[in-house]
Amino acid sequence: MTAKPLTGKKVLAIALAAFGVIIAANLTLAVAAIGTFPGLEVKNSYVASQTFDAERSAQQALGWQVSASYGDGVLDLSVTTADGLPAEIRTLDASIGRATHANADVTLDFAGAKGPYSLPLQLDSGKWELRLYAIAGDGTAFHQRLPIIVPR
Repeated sequence: MTAKPLTGKKVLAIALAAFGVIIAANLTLAVAAIGTFPGLEVKNSYVASQTFDAERSAQQALGWQVSASYGDGVLDLSVTTADGLPAEIRTLDASIGRATHANADVTLDFAGAKGPYSLPLQLDSGKWELRLYAIAGDGTAFHQRLPIIVPR
């Protein structure tokens, strides 16, 4: 049995097939990335940057310490002052979701509760992100994100 010679047509077919696989894989990954994470943090980053430093300074002046933990189907959240006392919170909005996509986001309802907060919640294993949006008693806005790791 004699081997067929390697011709220019065969080399072209091999090269086109290799690049075709690479391009197909890249397109598949790009579509999956765009479909699962919108990538939008703020509508206009320039406008948001104009007040960023002032808002950060006001938030830091509150001196709040935030801690969160998850175990046995319960999310525990504590917001305290620098003295360790419960923080005076006018409103508290929170959500939890994956850092990489918005499909599993859950809005948390702490309505009427006073800290420390505890909420029954079922989360799959992996890395989650708790997003807090609070208004202090004096009207200062407070934003923070906390990682939550749920073991297998």
